[in-house]
Amino acid sequence: MTEQVKTKMIGGQSMLFWDPPWIAAAASVVGKKEGEGPLGSFFDAISEDPMFGGRSWEDAESRMVKAAAELAIGKAGLLKEQVRYLVGGDLLGQLIATSFGVEALSIPTFGVYGACSTMGESLGLASALIDGGFADVALAVTSSHFAGAEKQFRFPLAYGNQRPLAASWTVTGSGAVLLKKERTGLNSQTVQEGEYGVRVTGMTPGRIVDFGVKDSMNMGACMAPAACDTIAANLRDLKEEPSYYDRIITGDLGYVGQEILLDLLKEKGYDIKKQHLDCGILIYDREVQDTHSGGSGCGCSAVTLAGYILRQLKQGKWKRVLFVPTGALLSTVSFNEGCPVPGIAHAVMLEAG
Repeated sequence: MTEQVKTKMIGGQSMLFWDPPWIAAAASVVGKKEGEGPLGSFFDAISEDPMFGGRSWEDAESRMVKAAAELAIGKAGLLKEQVRYLVGGDLLGQLIATSFGVEALSIPTFGVYGACSTMGESLGLASALIDGGFADVALAVTSSHFAGAEKQFRFPLAYGNQRPLAASWTVTGSGAVLLKKERTGLNSQTVQEGEYGVRVTGMTPGRIVDFGVKDSMNMGACMAPAACDTIAANLRDLKEEPSYYDRIITGDLGYVGQEILLDLLKEKGYDIKKQHLDCGILIYDREVQDTHSGGSGCGCSAVTLAGYILRQLKQGKWKRVLFVPTGALLSTVSFNEGCPVPGIAHAVMLEAG
């Protein structure tokens, strides 16, 4: 950044951490379709069973959450009793996937909801807890399940409705990131030769942005304005250009939302085309897998972060990443009452060092 930092509050919206927490471990658990996509080799566990051995779609998602959380804790060489706080959430009503999933871990838990932006929210807040001296170890986790999301927000799978081309496919997956105050190697207790540690250096919490879009089958159009607002706020607060980051990675705008985002940011004077990637585009093969606009859901950005993004930082391929999960703030109640779909996006600053 171009000026000396004298406060944790930067500009009108952002925060920088004075004692940035280190990412000690990350874990990703996904379904069969995600495992068949371009990122399949990066995920820790791929289940051929969409029920994950459970009795319902909701139970399946809770099992994913528990598996991802336990994997991350184990990779860091810790016991669950050593995790001070857990911050997590999902798409289901009252966060039942998270609450039933982490219940057995008996970790003090903050349940958060940001729709598909929840991984950014949970990761940022967990980092703030450590930077503020309230925790030495914290775990951020979130999830989504295609069948559970369709059941809650759209139509029962047996209905067989036709999906418009602007629609995205909810990712079946759960991602967990374990943060520590002191530096360790990603997924190991010590830093290995030739690898970089990854730390969370700051966050730009998003504002709720509503462009009046009412099409719940076009999440990209609903969320792109919020992504634009948050990315522009981050660059403005830090007084930086997009080139400051090697990559600016949104959560699940998909192909439709990506085009809208690039156009909106150009209107604000920012061209991020060289830096931009989208988790919803990365996770599925457009030509082979029938997912229309791409992937979505809380699990989309979570497993892409845990499996793919952090590995690029660890290996030194990228130095700085602005991770911007995006969320559409709707429910079946608001949709049936004819309300528009507001969006929100939380940006988390990741740096290898």
